[in-house]
Amino acid sequence: MVPASKSGGKAGKKPVRRTTPRAGRAARYATLTIEVRESVALVALARPEVHNAFDDTLIAELTRVLETLDSDDSVRAVVLLGHGRSFCAGADLNWMKRMAGFGRAENLADATALAAMLKTLHRLSKPTIARVHGSVFGGGVGLVACCDIAFAAHDATFSLSETKLGLIPATIGPYVVEAMGARHARRYFLSAERFTAAEAFRLGLVHDICPIDELDGRINELLGALLVAGPRAQAEAKALIRAVAAQPISDAVIADTAARIARVRGSPEGKEGVAAFLEKRPPAWVPLTLREK
Repeated sequence: MVPASKSGGKAGKKPVRRTTPRAGRAARYATLTIEVRESVALVALARPEVHNAFDDTLIAELTRVLETLDSDDSVRAVVLLGHGRSFCAGADLNWMKRMAGFGRAENLADATALAAMLKTLHRLSKPTIARVHGSVFGGGVGLVACCDIAFAAHDATFSLSETKLGLIPATIGPYVVEAMGARHARRYFLSAERFTAAEAFRLGLVHDICPIDELDGRINELLGALLVAGPRAQAEAKALIRAVAAQPISDAVIADTAARIARVRGSPEGKEGVAAFLEKRPPAWVPLTLREK
């Protein structure tokens, strides 16, 4: 998977284990593989033998990787994917067995770490894309909901399965409700029934669905569009959404939006973008491979 050029892009090879450009010495992860290609970070859940179910190690590693990528200006977008037959089947059974013996303090610390990882993904300053296939259960649905954009293969199967285990989708709840709405969440939180990629698309949980062999091509096209937009503007746009979503359009909100655009207009990126438009040239941030010949 690489960013699409003006003539279109093709799916690349399976990501390999690699450090990010500014991560210093080579980083090795027990649960993830990382690769950066042409300013796009491919972050893969790499526990295919358990359908990429997560445990405390994966949660800690994914949090650390996301924080590193967010501070790396050479990375423009992040694609979250899963190795093997599934995107993410939720919580690992062995991890759940360990948790069964936890006291309240240990349970709270464990849940807080998961909540922090989801918050880090949701609030990443760069565009995030979920590449979804196979089984997507429990916390896996939360990962999808935390990403800005989600594309799913037709074979993807979803379930908010927690109530079947006598649990609740608590830490993922705010993000899933934001993605599919409270009314749909009432059904799927309570029933824990499985639903298809087509239903996930209807609910708004994913933005596009396609045959699995077209998935990388669709994502490449999207990456081509994302990389011609201003990186600081994208970060500001994400912050704007968080500031105005579900808020009444009050005088305070209106004043805040005016202050935001005034600040962005006066920023170096804002000035460069307007100048490039008036001069009919690509802005400086556009990769050479995406500029008009």
